[in-house]
Amino acid sequence: MASKNQPATKRSSRFKLKEPSKYHVIMHNDDVTTMDFVVMILERIFCKTQAEAETIMLKIHHKGSAIVGTYYRDIAVSKKDVAVKAARDNGFPLQLTVEEVL
Repeated sequence: MASKNQPATKRSSRFKLKEPSKYHVIMHNDDVTTMDFVVMILERIFCKTQAEAETIMLKIHHKGSAIVGTYYRDIAVSKKDVAVKAARDNGFPLQLTVEEVL
């Protein structure tokens, strides 16, 4: 705020902020991980309803992979890592990848 004695100064910004990129988390099909486990991961880690989780699980099963969520990079990588750790802890080879949205 400018006082009576000081003129207001103009601020010019030389920097343009750009929104951070988003990333897809992609789950891949395998022949070992059970459908029930995939649904559980989708519900607990990716916050899907049971109906959404079952639909995504069937897409993964039939098409080989599916996007299970889109997040900023740090969140996408964290969710992928948590899901992979849960799979390994339960003896499943579940694979997830993170790809930038273009």
